[in-house]
Amino acid sequence: MNKKQSVALSSVFASIALTVLKLVVGLTTGSMGILSEAAHSFLDFGAALLTFFAVRVGDKEADESHHFGHEKIESVSALIETGLLFLTSAWIIYEAVKRLSTGKVEIEVTWYAFAVMAFSIIVDYSRSRALKKVAKETKSQALEADALHFSSDILSSLTVIAGLIFVWLGIAKADAIAAIGVSLFVLRVGYSLGKRTIDVLVDTVPSGLSERIIDLVQLVEGVIAIKRIRVRPAGITIFIDITITVSAKLSITKAHAISDKIENKIKNSIPEADITIHLEPHRF
Repeated sequence: MNKKQSVALSSVFASIALTVLKLVVGLTTGSMGILSEAAHSFLDFGAALLTFFAVRVGDKEADESHHFGHEKIESVSALIETGLLFLTSAWIIYEAVKRLSTGKVEIEVTWYAFAVMAFSIIVDYSRSRALKKVAKETKSQALEADALHFSSDILSSLTVIAGLIFVWLGIAKADAIAAIGVSLFVLRVGYSLGKRTIDVLVDTVPSGLSERIIDLVQLVEGVIAIKRIRVRPAGITIFIDITITVSAKLSITKAHAISDKIENKIKNSIPEADITIHLEPHRF
């Protein structure tokens, strides 16, 4: 099991542990805020499980059915996680608004309610840091999405704690308001994640990357013109397809040497590039 799979699996265990703790405390105290956090953590469990399988499949080599590899499965995983975020947040907002409108709020503020939320923040912080580190090293979108989930949990846990404090001070509706605040924050985070994920799935070229590649190719001696350039990201890999014109008088050996220089120059700048170069003769 590699580093990506190990950190993803550890997040699965962390998520299910937090879900059980929050659910028990939420049911015991009647806190909508903690119950919303339990639902959020259960979502994280599903997302972490999805991420684990995604990175396992995504790490497979290209085969006869998937010539560009399996890395986009991580983007599909991240998109499903985003959908789950939106559904869960909508349910929490609905329940919280219903509780505010009916006025039926019975919450028992206990020390263990604060304790479980504090413990949650510690776990979320450690998992978020570990996931972000590996996501940055491996350029894994699935791990990045998982890290985003745990990061959002920190702020939402702090919001729930604030709600419990207000309830303890006699403002009973603060718990439901905190739950709505958590959900709105999660929706904003989900939108950001979803947009980035869709960009990858529809092969949106990273901003400025095409121009950067063109500048590199134009520096290679022997290149007369760049007729076409196509770029598509897939996980950690950037697939680059370039068509250039060179002098028709060049030998195959010299033309091939120009192709090698282009590839080396791009690789030095973009190590994760997978490059295909097509040469066409230019007649003066």
